[in-house]
Amino acid sequence: MTDLSVPARPLLARHDLAALALEGLVRADRYRATTAMRLRAPVADIHAEADAASERIDQLLFGEAFDVLEHRDGRAWGQARRDGVVGWVDLTVLAPGTLRPTHSVSAVDADLPLNALVTDPSEPDLRLRPIGDFERDPVTVAQRLIGTPHALGARSSIATDCSGLVQQALLACGLSGARRAHEQAQLGHAVDRDDARRGDLVIWLSRVEGQSWTGHSAIMLDEATLIHATGFHGAVVVEALAAADARCLSDGFAPAVFRRVV
Repeated sequence: MTDLSVPARPLLARHDLAALALEGLVRADRYRATTAMRLRAPVADIHAEADAASERIDQLLFGEAFDVLEHRDGRAWGQARRDGVVGWVDLTVLAPGTLRPTHSVSAVDADLPLNALVTDPSEPDLRLRPIGDFERDPVTVAQRLIGTPHALGARSSIATDCSGLVQQALLACGLSGARRAHEQAQLGHAVDRDDARRGDLVIWLSRVEGQSWTGHSAIMLDEATLIHATGFHGAVVVEALAAADARCLSDGFAPAVFRRVV
């Protein structure tokens, strides 16, 4: 992966328990080593709390690693290794250990979602790329996802939210896959709106603190249009930058920032 000034990852720590690697760095009552596990289902939700009915804050894709620190009542608390999100996952969809993937899924309509990690390239109905053989253009990847339903907390070719779409496109190109809008607003380097071009990220940051969703993210298709996953349209769509900008500003978001990562 290319280093694009990625923000610091969240810490796997609470006041009562933290990962052993954080001992001496954060204060907790106890420290414990994590147990490496991997997802064996196509997609699984990561929730904010142990209750499966709590807010979905992210997802795991097949083959991705999840470092488990605690489990209770069939739920595992840990950290997604690929994008750093900390939360709770159904323990039954996790398998012990991790495998070194040889390929990633390159199609959006295969049996496994885009960017899933596999070790057996002979699996049927999968279109694969060898690890290290990346897509060249995030916009081309995003275009293949047009029509994918919008869903908060989702980040797959089955359903996605706005930052999940951006993350998928970047991961497919071997670029750093920051998960949240405020993290994506720190990738690459800033460009002026008048200089924005195909492949640049557009992020409207939320002015509200203390919530999981920190803004709205999109990818420029050209200097006047963008691709984004939006609840307003209910799917991944192409829309005029001016229309999306007006709606975000009317919803109380901060003015858009533009970041060049490619």
